[in-house]
Amino acid sequence: MPTYRRTTRVPAPIDEVWAFHSTIDGLRELTPDWMHLQIAGVEGPDGEPDPDVLTEGSQIRMSIRPFGVGPRQRWTSRITERDPHDETALGDRAHFIDEMVGGPFRTWEHTHAFYADVEETLLVDTVAYRLPFGPLGDAAGPFAKVGFEGMFQDRHRRTISRFES
Repeated sequence: MPTYRRTTRVPAPIDEVWAFHSTIDGLRELTPDWMHLQIAGVEGPDGEPDPDVLTEGSQIRMSIRPFGVGPRQRWTSRITERDPHDETALGDRAHFIDEMVGGPFRTWEHTHAFYADVEETLLVDTVAYRLPFGPLGDAAGPFAKVGFEGMFQDRHRRTISRFES
């Protein structure tokens, strides 16, 4: 399965970067404008609407329309794993994984990892994916990284900008 990865150093402590990425407002702020993101609904693991923090089991229903072209692509994502920042755990790190449970890809698993480095945070986004269209999508899979690069470059730039003094 093809994988895309991007790593960035963020000028803020892990607690702050982790907290920002753990909310739906963080998702809204990080999504590039050209994606035309719309959030249709957010549910916590017990079905509660609009939770403050996206915990394991939370589900997000959204749609995107890249560059305002073509029909909106509906997407449902679920937080399948969440290991919060805890200095007493196995080092000063945290991560969460969201998986697409309905949408344009056959497979989409996005791991958001955070590693403390003194007063900064190393942010690592890793996406394992499979494109639609069976064997044709599999053949084109490695080339999709080109499309991901602009989106994740913008997300990481926005993260840095948010925490710069």
